[in-house]
Amino acid sequence: MISCLIIDDEPFARQEVADLLDKHPDIKVLGQCSNAIEALQQINLLKPDLIFVDIQMPRINGMELIAMLNPEQMPRAVFITAFDEYAIKAFDNNAFDYLLKPIDEKRFNQTLDKVRTNMTPQPMTQILPTQLAHLPCYSGNKLKVVATADVEFIVSDVGGIHVCSNKGFSHTQLTLKVLEQKTALFRCHKQYLLAPSAISEIEITDTGAEVTTHSGSKVPVSRRYLRELKQLLGFQ
Repeated sequence: MISCLIIDDEPFARQEVADLLDKHPDIKVLGQCSNAIEALQQINLLKPDLIFVDIQMPRINGMELIAMLNPEQMPRAVFITAFDEYAIKAFDNNAFDYLLKPIDEKRFNQTLDKVRTNMTPQPMTQILPTQLAHLPCYSGNKLKVVATADVEFIVSDVGGIHVCSNKGFSHTQLTLKVLEQKTALFRCHKQYLLAPSAISEIEITDTGAEVTTHSGSKVPVSRRYLRELKQLLGFQ
C-alpha cells in the first residue's frame, strides 16, 4: 500500500486527484492540504510515501515546500501545474513526474505506474530554491508566513522550534538543520540560529558570548562559534 497526501490550494483540484486515486486500491490517501504550512505539518506527522503537490500555491509555492523538507524523510513527489513552459521544460530535462491541469486520466495512470516501479525520491537540487524567502509558522490556532528577512533568531528546545522575528514569537515545523542550510541564519549555539543583521551588541563571557538583538532579546554564543561570528561581523 502506498500512502499519499494531496496538496493544492484549489478544493476542486484536490478532489479531482482524490477521485482519480479512488480507482487505485493500492494507493491510500492520508489527507488533503490547502497550503504549504498545513502540508509541512502533515508530512512530518504522517510521513506519506508520495505527495501530489501543486506548484502555483500562494505565499509558499510547491517548490518552496519541497525545499523545506528534510532530505532524509523526503517523500516521492508528483508535481501538478497549469501550463508553464519554463517549469515543464525543467521537469522534462530532469525526468521529474508532473501532471498538467486539467489532469488527463491516461497520463495520471502512466505516472502512477512509473511511481510504483520506483518509490525512491528524485534529487531535485536543480529546480529547487537554494534559499527560503519565507518560513511556514504557527502560533496557537493561527498559521503564519514569516519573511526570513524579519527573523532575529531561532531556538530549539523540548517544546519545538521557535522563531523570533520583529513581529514576535511563533513556531515552525522546520528543523534547525534545514533552516541552517536554507537561510542566511548563522549557527551560534547547538540550540540557536542567529541573523547577523539582528545583532546590536556582543558581550564576551566565560562560556563564549551573549548577543543582544535589536529587539532586546538575549542569545547565547558558544565558544566554538564565537571566532566565526567575529569574522562574519568583520572583527579580528
